[in-house]
Amino acid sequence: MVSLVNRVAAFAALFVAISFNAALLNTVSAQDRRQNQAGQFDFYVLALSWSPSFCKATSERGRDGGAQCGARPYSFVVHGLWPQYEKGFPEFCQVPAPRLDRNIVSSMLDLMPAPRLIFNEWDKHGTCSGLSARAYFDTIRKARAVIKIPQEYLNLKAPRTVTPDEVETAFVKANPGLKPTAIAVTCDSRRLSEVRLCVNKDISFRDCPEIDRRACRRDRLVMPPVRGG
Repeated sequence: MVSLVNRVAAFAALFVAISFNAALLNTVSAQDRRQNQAGQFDFYVLALSWSPSFCKATSERGRDGGAQCGARPYSFVVHGLWPQYEKGFPEFCQVPAPRLDRNIVSSMLDLMPAPRLIFNEWDKHGTCSGLSARAYFDTIRKARAVIKIPQEYLNLKAPRTVTPDEVETAFVKANPGLKPTAIAVTCDSRRLSEVRLCVNKDISFRDCPEIDRRACRRDRLVMPPVRGG
């Protein structure tokens, strides 16, 4: 009986070890071989955050949204420009990150109205671009200039209920060359959060199946109005 118990215990231990090793191998295989090598990536995601949703959620949590949630009527603002692999993404490619000049921060506040966001995006994503800080933020500005925001979202004066497909379609219509397979809408439990657009390193549109798979699957979303609208 003791021998049988020992064999069962040994088998259980072996099963746990095999399962752990399999999980470890899956984790390793899920990473790109270039993981976190600065400048070694396939494309960018330009993330545009619907500022009224951010401010509403921040207020509900009892936090201060800073300048972004002040009197100025922000609509879509740049969350970031994120280097991506076909599967997965790099992050924090230089630790500590090269120091970010405050003049660069000041120059980006019209697109990214929060200094802390700008610092964080440089540390986490910008260091993986292989570009200098100035060149990285110039690339953000270039990418944002390529995107035309649909007219109906420029000055939303009242809450609007939309579907993710409606938002995608509006962006596709407003941006020649953009396809539904190159854009994804994200959400929280009830509000539109972001529109994410996939671009090559030359800022031309490109497909991104993995980003599309992580898009919002809710039937209806609310877009809170632009502040002061």
